[in-house]
Amino acid sequence: MPSVDDLLDEFPDRSQAQLRSMWTGLPAPMQLELQRSLDLLPGDVKLWKMLLGLALMQAKIAFGDKHTVALVGPANAGKSTLYNQFIRRAPDKAAVGPIPGTTRTNQSADAGLFTVTDTPGADAVGPVGEAEKAAALAAAAQADFLVVVFDAAQGIRKSERALYWEFAQLEKPMLVVLNKIDLVRRDRARVAAHAAQNLDLDAAQVVPISAKDGTDVERVLLAIAKAEPEIVAALGQALPEYRRRLAWTAITGAASTSAVIALTPLPILDVFPLLAVQTSLVLGIARIYQYELTFERARELTVTFGLGFLGRTLFQELSKLGGPPGWLLAAAIASSTTVVMGYAAMAWFERGERLTAETLKQLTQTMLSYLLDRLRGLGQKKPSKGSLQERMAEALNGSPLAPGSAETPAAAE
Repeated sequence: MPSVDDLLDEFPDRSQAQLRSMWTGLPAPMQLELQRSLDLLPGDVKLWKMLLGLALMQAKIAFGDKHTVALVGPANAGKSTLYNQFIRRAPDKAAVGPIPGTTRTNQSADAGLFTVTDTPGADAVGPVGEAEKAAALAAAAQADFLVVVFDAAQGIRKSERALYWEFAQLEKPMLVVLNKIDLVRRDRARVAAHAAQNLDLDAAQVVPISAKDGTDVERVLLAIAKAEPEIVAALGQALPEYRRRLAWTAITGAASTSAVIALTPLPILDVFPLLAVQTSLVLGIARIYQYELTFERARELTVTFGLGFLGRTLFQELSKLGGPPGWLLAAAIASSTTVVMGYAAMAWFERGERLTAETLKQLTQTMLSYLLDRLRGLGQKKPSKGSLQERMAEALNGSPLAPGSAETPAAAE
């Protein structure tokens, strides 16, 4: 069987460096188990690439490094006010004021495990304006994620549109924020839709906020977390009040990944990739809750919860009864057990509560019934990876265990 190095050689050059860095950053036990697991896989390199990529995505949440988020956009859009919402120490606060150009240079501060950078307005003219724009573009080029901030009251004019495309050409993960939405509250939906149209974006890709009073700032954080998995744990450590929602973001990603893994023609409930995803999920949630945990201890908890055995038992029992196609049953069981694994980890790290085996079984059966019902519309034919992930994520966010669900068990409160 080829080695992990052979497998990584199959990726594009741009991806290889990142994947190799992540591979070398994994704990030795995780590397060893992945090496051993390759013997269980068929000789299909494409399948290997998919499984490794999915498992490493969850590892990013568990082992991600510090990242930089740059706030960029035109002058007086409220970048510094949003910056002050993110930072941890009062001495690091940026000066704010109604006069454009209050921020003249880049300013960075710690926001937990990620760094946030405030930048000058990138639309000023003249020698000073050109220097400030150069500083903003330099910060954007060095950042891992861009938050492009526009003024809702001003809207997206030709100059704002041109500026947006300058940042887009950097090919960075990016979020558009429409600040000062409180000033146009009655026309909020229309203003946001118009801004999205002017930028050739879907309305859902523009987040209206009020940085001044903090309205919907959490939507910015969650959007960053969804786009950059490494930042999930960082946001959790920096902003404790958002931990549960960030943990759920990690859970839905892991559960959707588990469902896709279950599509592969392997005895998947018995092999490494699903266990790796669930162990990384437990370790990632531990980081979100600032709970120090080794990889070995995370895996021990994963095995102790016994959900892998429960999943195999459910699959054996339900497959004998007929009904859902095998791929749907496997995907729903893999996803259900992963969700409950994450839910149990949240209970452990948040309240020190160990859920009983009976509670875990009941929660898994509830999730399984819910997912089977929601996914039946996919039909008998096995769907594509992307289609299944999209439908699974949508279903999970409306599930009984999702934060804010009216059906969420009391244990989650």
